[in-house]
Amino acid sequence: MPSLVPPCVPAGRLSERDQPSLPAEGDLLLRPWRRTDAAALAAAFQDPGIQRWHARRADSQDEARDWIRRWQESWHAETDAQWAVVRADSDELLGRASLRSMLLPVGQAECAYWTVHAARGSGVAPRAVSALARWAFEEIGFHRLELVHSVANQASCRVALKAGFAAEGTKRSAHLHADGWHDMHLHARIKEDEHPAGPL
Repeated sequence: MPSLVPPCVPAGRLSERDQPSLPAEGDLLLRPWRRTDAAALAAAFQDPGIQRWHARRADSQDEARDWIRRWQESWHAETDAQWAVVRADSDELLGRASLRSMLLPVGQAECAYWTVHAARGSGVAPRAVSALARWAFEEIGFHRLELVHSVANQASCRVALKAGFAAEGTKRSAHLHADGWHDMHLHARIKEDEHPAGPL
């Protein structure tokens, strides 16, 4: 059945190019994951804070390498795009930023992120998410980016607002965590939204 609307983001916009590295404010760099990141990734997922909100753990470096392999494959499949967030000068792993559940025909995706314990409260997450959103809108042509988090995760709510994602409402009993079903806050940015001003 022919569509009457052209795709917002044509198929191949991501897969036909190499995944780029994206600079962010404050000497941060979002770069593609490497197999050599497995040890740092496995260590990050020992953190109870990451486990609580992401409902996963890594039991070995081999498992972390498998995650990285699948993340690399998802770029070429144009379903997800995952970046390691590192210090630009030292390559120290500070976190992750990603576009998940990409729907290219309608130009939509979901932003997700985490930071290692030592990086929390320093503005790493909002700076990384802002850089990712800017690239998604300006370079790829996405129209709408969503961001969801548990209503109990107030730190994530602050990240979303600092990165310019307006609060749109609450999705009731929308995500299963280890302690049961959580209501989720829904935030979003659209391409026409003004980029947040001031320090992140």
